[in-house]
Amino acid sequence: MSSSSEEFRLASSAINHEGRLPRKYTEEGQGAQKNISPPLEWYNVPKGTESLALVVQDIDVPGGSDPLSWTIWVVVNIPPSLKGIPEGFSSMEDQLGNKEYEGVKEGHNDHKVPGYRVPMLPDHGHRFEFKIFALDEVLDLGNKVTKEKLLDAIEGHVLSEAVLMAVF
Repeated sequence: MSSSSEEFRLASSAINHEGRLPRKYTEEGQGAQKNISPPLEWYNVPKGTESLALVVQDIDVPGGSDPLSWTIWVVVNIPPSLKGIPEGFSSMEDQLGNKEYEGVKEGHNDHKVPGYRVPMLPDHGHRFEFKIFALDEVLDLGNKVTKEKLLDAIEGHVLSEAVLMAVF
């Protein structure tokens, strides 16, 4: 068993694990300071990782006795050589042309558009799950990437996963 210092981890300089999600990373931000994707870093990527995939979702969407999740952001084919993505990455289309981010693809969220987008929440106290998957392959999910397509494609290919939780 590996020690916790060697575990695959997901972190953010802007969000403490199980801490508050700052307003600027939500629809409730002010002016241009809203719906900005937060900075994320990952550590101890497992050997054999060919790509990383990220899913961000609100896991406390009300749905009667069966709570639903709301997909906020899907990112696939992140090179394992990257150590993180900067704040505002989702709105940096020019970065996606950068050789460092070659092959990275943003998927469609539950607003049916690609990129990072948080819904207007009816109340606070929602948990936001940032989950990164270390995969043993690079994915080919076509032009329209969704969380469902990603989760189907990675079955049997996940080497490890790491979670960062935040509350808003």
